[in-house]
Amino acid sequence: MPQTTNRSMDLATWGLLLLLGLIWGGSFFFGRIAVQHVPPMTLVLCRVSLAAIALHLAFARMPGFYQTLVGHWRALLTMGLINNAIPFTLIFAGQTEIGSGLASILNATTPLWAVLVAQVFTTDEKITAAKLIGCALGLAGMVMLMGPAALGIADSPLWAKLAVVGAAISYGFAASFGKRFKGISPRVTATGQLTASTLIMLPLALIVDQPWALPVPPLDVIAAILALALVSTAFAYVVFFRILSVAGATSASLVTLLVPPAAILLGILFLGETLSLTEALGLGLIALGLLSLDNRLAIKR
Repeated sequence: MPQTTNRSMDLATWGLLLLLGLIWGGSFFFGRIAVQHVPPMTLVLCRVSLAAIALHLAFARMPGFYQTLVGHWRALLTMGLINNAIPFTLIFAGQTEIGSGLASILNATTPLWAVLVAQVFTTDEKITAAKLIGCALGLAGMVMLMGPAALGIADSPLWAKLAVVGAAISYGFAASFGKRFKGISPRVTATGQLTASTLIMLPLALIVDQPWALPVPPLDVIAAILALALVSTAFAYVVFFRILSVAGATSASLVTLLVPPAAILLGILFLGETLSLTEALGLGLIALGLLSLDNRLAIKR
């Protein structure tokens, strides 16, 4: 993703930021609804393929659009794997057992993993005292969220929580890998990685889920899938790129703090989910950790 200078945000941009937080929070809400009827891999295929088609229709007339896609197909294939295919599958698998609010909180540890991955695999982003404190607070919050599940005495299984954490780790690797797309339009990167992840998920979904043998999902599930693909993926990229262009990367990364509250609120209002005191405290520690990381917050959806 191209580096941009950070600029102040006006009221309209703050409105877009809040909208993006709600949209990305909605991805956990829609995913929780859909995954009760559609297997995770098939659901991922629906999400990325429909979003890719939408972005192709929106951006295909950009000068040099397809030449750039073809010229960077190997990197886009890797990005599609670690930024879409793997994390989306892990999140949906976890959401077969855990609620949208908890999933969004665990996913909010993405910037922490991004910092740790950068420390190990890059030479230009080494850890500082503030980053170390941020990572410690965030990881403490994650451990608190795991809670009794680590001892096998909680309702939600540990594997489901670890699956979402695995998705966050994959996003962390994507944050470092994505630096190689500097100078390429984010619209091209978004379209390319979603197209690549569609190609990855198509054979997997056909082999593992055999979607042609699945019952037709209810209308509300179909609506959730369409919202997940077109609103929480395709449209979300457009909004994010707009914020990025007018306010810069650091300001745009503030959405990381807005996604869990949005997902939690939607889960409570429409899915009957609840947030325990332990989970609320864990969210608080993660938020403090993200604030300590400041402009190292990473955004990958």
